[in-house]
Order: sequence, then C-alpha cells, then structure tokens
Amino acid sequence: MSTSSIASIRHGRRRRVRRRRTAVAGLAALLIALFLTGLCVGHTLYSPDDVLRVVLGERVPGASFTVGRLRLPRALTGALAGFAFGLAGATFQTLLRNLLASPDVIGITSGASAAAVFSIVVLGLSGTSVFLIAVPAGVAVALAIYLLTYRQGVLGARLVLVGIGVGALLNSVVSYLLLRAPAWDVQEAMRWLTGSLGSAFWDGVGPLAAGVLPLSAVLLALDRPLGALRLGDDSARALGTRVEASRLALVLCAVGLIALATAATGPIAFVAFLSAPIADRLTGGNGSPLLPAALTGAALVLAADLIGQFAFDTRFPVGVVTGALGAPCLLWFLVRSRRTRGAL
Repeated sequence: MSTSSIASIRHGRRRRVRRRRTAVAGLAALLIALFLTGLCVGHTLYSPDDVLRVVLGERVPGASFTVGRLRLPRALTGALAGFAFGLAGATFQTLLRNLLASPDVIGITSGASAAAVFSIVVLGLSGTSVFLIAVPAGVAVALAIYLLTYRQGVLGARLVLVGIGVGALLNSVVSYLLLRAPAWDVQEAMRWLTGSLGSAFWDGVGPLAAGVLPLSAVLLALDRPLGALRLGDDSARALGTRVEASRLALVLCAVGLIALATAATGPIAFVAFLSAPIADRLTGGNGSPLLPAALTGAALVLAADLIGQFAFDTRFPVGVVTGALGAPCLLWFLVRSRRTRGAL
C-alpha cells in the first residue's frame, strides 16, 4: 500500500472521529440548553441566575417553589426517562439488527403499561405505588418474551413477532380494564398511557435516577460485546465474545431501563424507536450508537415537553407531541430505508 493511500485512510478515520465527537458534543449542548429552558420558561419567567441559585440550594422568593418543586423534578424526570428510552431502543435495534426491534414495538412497554393500568383502575393506587408495580411487571413480561423466543439463541425476527403478539395481548387487557373502570380512573389511566410529565415530582425522581444511572453505566460498559454481536454470532464468537451471556446481560439492562422509564412517565411514543436512527444520521454511523442515541432520546423528550406546554393554546402531554411528530419521521425513515435497501 502506498504512502498516499495510508495517509488518505488516516485522514478519513480522523474525519469520522471528528464528526462523531462534534455530533455528541452538539447533542449534549442541546440537552443542556433544553433543560435550562425548561427551568426558566413558564407562566413566570426566571433568569438563569435565579435558576442557578435555586439549584445550588439558595432560597429565592417565588423561584424556590416554582423552579425547585415543580420545574426541576419535571425536567429531571424527562431527561432521565428520555435517556433511558433512547439507550434501550438503540441497544435492542443494534443487538437484533432490526429497526423494528424497538421496546415499544415488541411489547416490552406494554407489560409496564398493563400493570400500571391494573394498579390504577383495580387497586386504586397512584404515584410511587404505580411505579413500584410497573417496573417488575415490565421486566417479567420482557423475560417471558425472551424465553418464548429462545431456541438455541435469540433471532431478531422471531423476537419481533413474539413481542408484537404479546404486546397485542396486553393491549387487549388494558382495553378491557378501561371498559370496566369508573370514569375518573379512566381519565387517570389514559393520561398515564399517553405519556406525560405532568405528575413528575421529587418522590419519583430518586427511584428513577437510582435505577437509570447504574443500568446506563453498565450498558455503556457493554459497548464492546454489543459491537461484536452486531457482526453476527459466529463473528462475535471468533472475536472471543461470550455470545449468550453478553446478550442476556444487554437485554436485562435494556429491559430494566425501559421498565423504569415507562413506569415513571408512561409509554412516550416513538422516542425509543427513533432515537438511534436520528443519532445515526447525525454521527454518520461512526462508532457506537449508544451514547448518541441516549442523548437524542433525552433531548427529544425535553423538546416535546416544551412544545406541548407552550406551542399551543391548550397544554398537551409529551406523548401526544412525540406521537404527532414521530409518525412522519418514521415514515420518512422507512421510505429512505427502502431506497437505500435497509441502510438508514
């Protein structure tokens, strides 16, 4: 190989690395800007200086309650849930090499949703109690899907089909519970099923952060096995990866994240589905998709929440906005995928 060819390869590699770093830095900056905007903007505007003083624990008349008690837990819940949705969605789509293998498509969020509606409508619970029931239910349904799919390994197409079937079954359970429920409970359950940050308070931020942060750290640390599995099982074994053990660890961490996020906010539509493709477009497909997808998910939730609160005369839950914006994006990605023969 000539010297000029080697220099060209090195130049291309540096350019790809630079593009990825620029995209990740841009997403992080956008996330911080959206977070601060959510703290400053509302019926009463507060300056960044007042917000910073409240965050640091200083008492500021008016802002201490509005920012400290209302806006800060809402923004933290949105950022953590979006981060979890994006990270879990990218993990499933990469692991199973299938765009449709998103947690909200293959029925994982349906488990947490059915358990939450049951706890609201039948048990009359609310708040943290719903959270504590929805998380283990979401994990249990995901493990059931995994075991139903397992035949000397897990194939993406089979998991998608089994997940869609389980999701349809659980959605029918949700519909039956809503038909039998009193009107007030139906309103509460429907608000939760839409995906909303309206009930985000400090008592829910702690459990959400205690679950999302360690699981995210473990999942990001499993980036190398995930990259090997992306090449196929045989190639991963040739590279020294313990295929089934690595796959099970990745699935458990991703399921835990999606169950925590769904239990905290409800199933916010399209965030897990679209975060990885959007991040992939921004980074040019260079490097691991996990961190860019997680930042994209958090930014999507915070941006959709701001749009739902202030862009219209009526306030809309964040799930309504992501659903309205996500559907055209999904169609555009699918049309593009068809034109490029599957490549996003």
